[in-house]
Amino acid sequence: MEISVYNQEGVIIGKENLPEKIFDLPINMGLLYQVFYSLESSKRHPYAHTKTRGEVRGGGKKPWKQKGTGRARHGSIRSPLWVGGGVTFGPRNEKNFNKKINKKMKRKAFYMALSSKVKDQKLFIMDGFQILPAKTKLFSQVLSKLPFAPTKTLLVVGEKKSPLIRAGRNIPRVRIVHFQSLGLSDVIRTDNLIFLKDALAGLLGMEQTSS
Repeated sequence: MEISVYNQEGVIIGKENLPEKIFDLPINMGLLYQVFYSLESSKRHPYAHTKTRGEVRGGGKKPWKQKGTGRARHGSIRSPLWVGGGVTFGPRNEKNFNKKINKKMKRKAFYMALSSKVKDQKLFIMDGFQILPAKTKLFSQVLSKLPFAPTKTLLVVGEKKSPLIRAGRNIPRVRIVHFQSLGLSDVIRTDNLIFLKDALAGLLGMEQTSS
């Protein structure tokens, strides 16, 4: 399959062949949801935490003797029955939200997400992106020339220390990532996905090596 290649003036200058096993897969929404849900769950951290009666400060002394007072038996003022005591069945930060998904499922879901961008005509390839100096204003001007709506945009670059990262980090709804950091969540959460040619070549080489 072929897709158009743009220069930074928004003009089509050629075509790029894309492997069908990555960019032309049928979409399985169930698999996409399962993998996306597992990735998002693994990011969760259980901040809510309550203390049990053994963790609350104080309560070492028995409040009164066991028998003869006419009052109920108590062994500690830090019992859950007391104000200021421990909490029974409260949230604990030991909870693990990780969901196990095997590598083949993750890889296939990632390919499906890329394929969906191609089918929706939301994936673009740029021959290069040269702005000197690397200024946010110049970067924004180049983006405005490309043929897509100004919504959430993700630019994938081939250099880890690309000057584009600095130039584009203050533009609303625009993110720039290295191709090695690109994941399923990034593809799903963006509207427009732009690959520089070197980033696309790097991604395809990395996928061929891992498969």
